[in-house]
Amino acid sequence: MRLGVPYNSEEGVELGREVMRFIRAKGHEASSKLAEERGSFPNYKGSIFEKTGKPMRNATVTTVAPTGTISIIAGCSSGIEPVFALAFTRNVMDNDQLIEVNAQFESILKEEGLYSPELIQKVAQTGNVRGIEDIPEDLRKVFVTAYETTPEWHIRMQAAFQEFTDNAVSKTVNFPKEATKEDIRDVYQLAYDLGCKGVTVYRAGSREGEVLTVGHKTESEEATAIESKSRPTPRRRPRVTTGQTVRVKTGCGQLYVTINADEEGICEVFTTIGKAGGCAGSFSEATARLISLSLRSGVEPRQVVKQLKGIRCPHPIWQEGRQILSCPDAIAHVLEEYLQQNGMSETAAVKPETSSALGSSLFTGSTCPECSGTMVEESGCATCLECGFSRCS
Repeated sequence: MRLGVPYNSEEGVELGREVMRFIRAKGHEASSKLAEERGSFPNYKGSIFEKTGKPMRNATVTTVAPTGTISIIAGCSSGIEPVFALAFTRNVMDNDQLIEVNAQFESILKEEGLYSPELIQKVAQTGNVRGIEDIPEDLRKVFVTAYETTPEWHIRMQAAFQEFTDNAVSKTVNFPKEATKEDIRDVYQLAYDLGCKGVTVYRAGSREGEVLTVGHKTESEEATAIESKSRPTPRRRPRVTTGQTVRVKTGCGQLYVTINADEEGICEVFTTIGKAGGCAGSFSEATARLISLSLRSGVEPRQVVKQLKGIRCPHPIWQEGRQILSCPDAIAHVLEEYLQQNGMSETAAVKPETSSALGSSLFTGSTCPECSGTMVEESGCATCLECGFSRCS
């Protein structure tokens, strides 16, 4: 390995060309032997192989296919790509992060007596060994990462393999975050000029949730990270929770409200309404999701009740002597009862905000069919305070 050839050099490109020349020669040799036994492929006549007089069982033999996931399973390099990073973070599944170290890099460090957890941590901060004086210069020249390889050398290596590949070559040209449109255009032009059948480019930071990330961050990204740490973030949902489900009758149908808790208190609320779904179902689900997010972020359950209780919809309904004004109001009632049952409620904190000036004359939950204003009792009849609509006229 100490005598290795750098990826981003004429020697590296020529080595790649010779490797692929050998692979194609052996592949064509095997295909030709199969053709002698089983015959050539159906469209052999008129093909480029007929001109050489060499029988071929396969119309194409070699390709360099995308091998991202396959290479992870096999524990090998992904095609002709340079090492993405000598140490990097892989984001998988539910934002789980795995720190990985290049196996060859780790092995060489151990052979040379250079390996240490502190050194690996230093490499993981940027993903490369550039500027790390603890690592000899000859190793730094060999262990060049994808972002240290200029776009031109990416393309030249791809073209070297394409020369001896029947089909196309899978290759990604990695650009830094500062790359311009002109940089991208130049790469496509060079790929065309050198005979590549296709090319893929990727600019760092162009999407959220990148599968592979290295440790370096810009000053603005560092500032954003520090700011985000100061904001409340929801705690993770435990695998097992306990709770109860309450059925409430609303103007939109039967609403089932489930409240679950863990060892830290209430952590989530689920709602299901009727069987048809629709707008009522989607709005109640959205409300429950936001409630759950708030509860796991440290918001007092009483404050959630205070915000939801008293919200009206055009179809209030009575249940067991109590008026249910809307689906949010029903959720608030169920949550309030849960708090009372568990000794967590303060009655004064959860009373809905109403106008005291209207007093008992307010038709609680009743809205005007004309302007959706507030209806009050006036001379024994429900009258709108906003537009003057009266149910007696």
